[in-house]
Amino acid sequence: MKRLYLSVPHMGGAEAGYVAEAFASNWLSSVGPNLDAFEAAFSARMGVPSVALASGTAAIHLGLRLLGVGPGDEVVCPTLTFIASVNPALWLGARVTFLDSERQSWNLDPARLEDFLKARAAVNNLPKVLEVVHLYGQSADMDPILALCERYGVAVLEDAAEAVGTTYKGRPCGTMSPVAAYSFNGNKIITTTGGGMLAAKDPAWVAKARFWSQQARDPGVAYEHTQMGYNYRLSNVLAGIGRGQLEVLDARVARRRAVAFAYRDAFADLDGISLMPQAPWGLHTNWLSVCLVDEAALGVSRDALIRALEAENIESRPVWKPMHLQPVFQGVERHGGEVAEDVFRRGICLPSSTNMTDEDQARVVSVVRSAVLRARAGRAPAEASAP
Repeated sequence: MKRLYLSVPHMGGAEAGYVAEAFASNWLSSVGPNLDAFEAAFSARMGVPSVALASGTAAIHLGLRLLGVGPGDEVVCPTLTFIASVNPALWLGARVTFLDSERQSWNLDPARLEDFLKARAAVNNLPKVLEVVHLYGQSADMDPILALCERYGVAVLEDAAEAVGTTYKGRPCGTMSPVAAYSFNGNKIITTTGGGMLAAKDPAWVAKARFWSQQARDPGVAYEHTQMGYNYRLSNVLAGIGRGQLEVLDARVARRRAVAFAYRDAFADLDGISLMPQAPWGLHTNWLSVCLVDEAALGVSRDALIRALEAENIESRPVWKPMHLQPVFQGVERHGGEVAEDVFRRGICLPSSTNMTDEDQARVVSVVRSAVLRARAGRAPAEASAP
């Protein structure tokens, strides 16, 4: 049978026309009408200025630099995230510290953050930046987080790579802090195949990021540089894809949510498997449909489900492996980690593409249910004979 992937690009129809315009006009590099239009449309949607970049990771890198992160500074972030949230801080010479998540959204725990900042303030050793990650399309609980950071004078960057279209109390994720990063990687809810966006409340910061993203070339005829820059600008061709994708964002969000809730309903009678919590404070886009497995109740482990799905040519994955468990970060300071470890041990990401058919999803559901029934049938005799 055909392979079902976790999350694949889904074109809306207008993308090809915008890309054709780029070819017809020969605007194929890192300037052009598609770039201008994509940035304008994204900025209008989010309500803050933005600049299109080659990746969400590049946006985090430039965002941290805008916040003044440099050698010896400390950047705090949740341990339950993808490594791209963390690497840019190291590129700037900073050190990282990891905090645990809370169970209501699997995002950064405000109570853990409060304890951490209070203890650090007592010894006059506060971090430079807190990086908040909105995980799997769900917002972190931003009001207490922002209040704490304001109280202690800690800058905030939102990593909204997985949260294009997500809201918190009616506000788009990525618009509540001074600077934010978004991703349009091929597996995201909308895509430019590879790309990202930096958004900031201060237009001067966006202009500075745009300058850095184009090798920081100073104005004038000569190729002169007084600052360090990067080759981080999105191409006009890929921006054409982004224009078309942004036009169907609301439809993509609705479909991702429908896929997630279909899984929830299909497994409702099975004790031991549940959809990722839907926190009450915002719109969860369910970028990926993530479920939590209780092996004792379900009768089968998360890893056994992954193997059963793979045997039927269906891709599934564990959730992100916490950063404090990564070999590259052994010995890095962390506070807590039990929640992140539990979610990692039991969480499974199921196929979530918006162009997945109902029949495709029914196939996934059937494989999961069959694996559960086989496992329960296999243990029934032993249970029946137990004293």
